[in-house]
Amino acid sequence: MNSTPRRLPWLLLISALVILTDHLSKTWVTAHIHLGGAIPILPGFLRITHWTNEGAAFSLFADSASPSMVRWGLIGFSLFAALAVFVAMFHLGSRFTLTTVALALIFGGALGNVHDRIAYGSVVDFIEIHIFRYHWPDFNVADSAIVSGACLLLLDSLLPKNDDKEDEEDGEEQ
Repeated sequence: MNSTPRRLPWLLLISALVILTDHLSKTWVTAHIHLGGAIPILPGFLRITHWTNEGAAFSLFADSASPSMVRWGLIGFSLFAALAVFVAMFHLGSRFTLTTVALALIFGGALGNVHDRIAYGSVVDFIEIHIFRYHWPDFNVADSAIVSGACLLLLDSLLPKNDDKEDEEDGEEQ
């Protein structure tokens, strides 16, 4: 029997916090900002807006001739991806690493957005950023968690691995 303490419940807590924060923020935006409206936070740089996105990232496929097919295709893909991330978290969930925290963020973000697609048919996007003359497409907390998780995975893949240290730590835990 493996006596290594499991960190999976804590990783799932990170995912749950992402889902909760995403849901509460979208609920607040929907209740306080009319569709298409905005509240300036940092004029010329950051606004809280209220838009819906029936498509994928950057509204890809939003103007499809078959919106129902796009919606259910995105739901299916998101659920499959979330399952794959969960399986990876389960197998790697004995320690906190950049990888496991990244997977927890991605898992929470994926479930946050897929919930909206199933329940409402679209996702609420509300964070709008302008940098000089460039306008970044609106996004939400779930999107931020997914991108942050992907960046952490990339960072972890670029960092040098110290296998000797990991082997020592594994030996101490047993």
